[in-house]
Amino acid sequence: MEASALPLHDAHDHHGPPPANRSSRVDPQTLGMLLFIISEVMVFGAFFTAYFFIRVVAGDHWPAQGDELPKLIAGVNTAILLSSSLTMHWTLEAAKRGNRFAMKAGILTTFLLGLTFLLIQVNEYVHIGFAPSDSAQASIFYGLTGLHGCHVFIGLMLLGFMLIRIFRGHFTPHEHRGIEVPGIYWHFVDAMWVIVYTTVYII
Repeated sequence: MEASALPLHDAHDHHGPPPANRSSRVDPQTLGMLLFIISEVMVFGAFFTAYFFIRVVAGDHWPAQGDELPKLIAGVNTAILLSSSLTMHWTLEAAKRGNRFAMKAGILTTFLLGLTFLLIQVNEYVHIGFAPSDSAQASIFYGLTGLHGCHVFIGLMLLGFMLIRIFRGHFTPHEHRGIEVPGIYWHFVDAMWVIVYTTVYII
């Protein structure tokens, strides 16, 4: 058989399905995190709807008669969580500069601040003096703050994985998506707590 009769293959032949078309300029990891956050905002929205129904529509006393919320402790806890947002940003900026010491210090500080917030929240539940079953107001209080606490716990797990990777030297000034995307989630958790604290403890 002549060589010219053999099937010719282009050097750029591609085997398998073609690459997926990306219509968004946002990278898939960031887009996925943003969509997840939108879904979580809807979950919080359901709890806030019940909260405003009790306070605005029903006009019930908040918190229930005889109950008292620890505003000062919650305020200190708010400052702790907001500080963790600053250290999270510091970690990302350190990664962009290739400063490994600052990355390690930043992520470790962020993790410890987040853990401190969660432990203070648990201690508040232990000493607050009322249970979720005592009243509708108590149920909403535990529901909103507990839902946020679950998000903090998830965030701490993400921070823990990030901490391990940083200490193993995984991130560089050109590849730090593993810090940036979880950082978006952590900033969301912090911002959501400001809303929860303002509506539940202050207003």
